[in-house]
Amino acid sequence: MSTTADPLAALGALPGVADSVESVRKAVDRVYGHRVMRRRSSEVTAEAVLRGARASAALGGADWPLEEVRRRSDFGADAEARTVGAALRATAEAGQLLDVWRQSPLRVLARLHLVAAGGEADGERVGRPRLAGEPVEEPLSSGLALPDAAEVSARLDALAQLVVAGTSAPALVVAAVVHGELMALRPFGAYNGLVARAAERIVLIGGGLDPKSVCPSEVGHAEQGADAYVEALRGYVSGTPEGVAEWIGHCGRAVGLGARESTAVCEALQRGAA
Repeated sequence: MSTTADPLAALGALPGVADSVESVRKAVDRVYGHRVMRRRSSEVTAEAVLRGARASAALGGADWPLEEVRRRSDFGADAEARTVGAALRATAEAGQLLDVWRQSPLRVLARLHLVAAGGEADGERVGRPRLAGEPVEEPLSSGLALPDAAEVSARLDALAQLVVAGTSAPALVVAAVVHGELMALRPFGAYNGLVARAAERIVLIGGGLDPKSVCPSEVGHAEQGADAYVEALRGYVSGTPEGVAEWIGHCGRAVGLGARESTAVCEALQRGAA
C-alpha cells in the first residue's frame, strides 16, 4: 500500500472506480427514495439482513432457498445448517458493532468470528487469528496463496490502523478493501468469508453509504456467482492497480444488486405481498 497519510484515498482514482462509486450511490439513493422507506424502513432492513445472511451462507457452501432459511429454527444439525446459522448470527451482529468498529476493528472481527462459530468445538481457536501451522477451511480460497501467521498479524494491525485513522476514500472503496484484505488473509480457522462479508456490511453502514443497512451486498456477491467472486478476489490479491480496481468494481456491482433486491422488497411491501 501507499505510504501517504491516506493510502486508501488514492484507490478512488483507479480506472473505473469513480464510475462505480457514482453508480452505487444512485442505486442506493433509489432505494432510500422509495415511499415504503418513509414508514417501513425497519421491515426492509430486517428483510435485507435475512437475505444477506442467506446469500453469504450460499457463498460459504450452504445455498438454501430463502423460505427454508426463514422457517428453520435448528441450525446445528449438519455442516450446511451450521453455516447458515453462522451467517445469520454474524450478519445480525454486524449492525450492533459500528461504534466498536471505529475504535477497535480487531475486537469486532474477533466478536464476529465468535458469534459465527457459536458453540462449536475447538473453542481455543475461536475469536482469535490463527497461529503458525493451524489449518484454514474456506470454500472460496482455492488457488489463493495463504499468508503465514506472522503476515496475517502484521496486515491485520495495518488494516486496523487505517480504519481507526479514517480516510477520505468513499465508503465503497473502504468496504472493498476491508472485505478483500480479510479474504486474502483468512485470519481464522473457519468462517472467514462470513466474517469478511459482515465486516463489509459494517463499513457500508458506518461510511454513510447504506446507514439503514437495506442494500445487502452479500446478495450481489452471490448473484454474480462464486467463480466471479474468486476471480475478482484474485485481482485484489495480485495488488495490481487493475486487479484492485476490478475488485472494487465487483463490490460496487454487489451493492447495486443488493439495492435492486431491496427495491423489489419495497415494491412487494407496497403491494401488500410481503
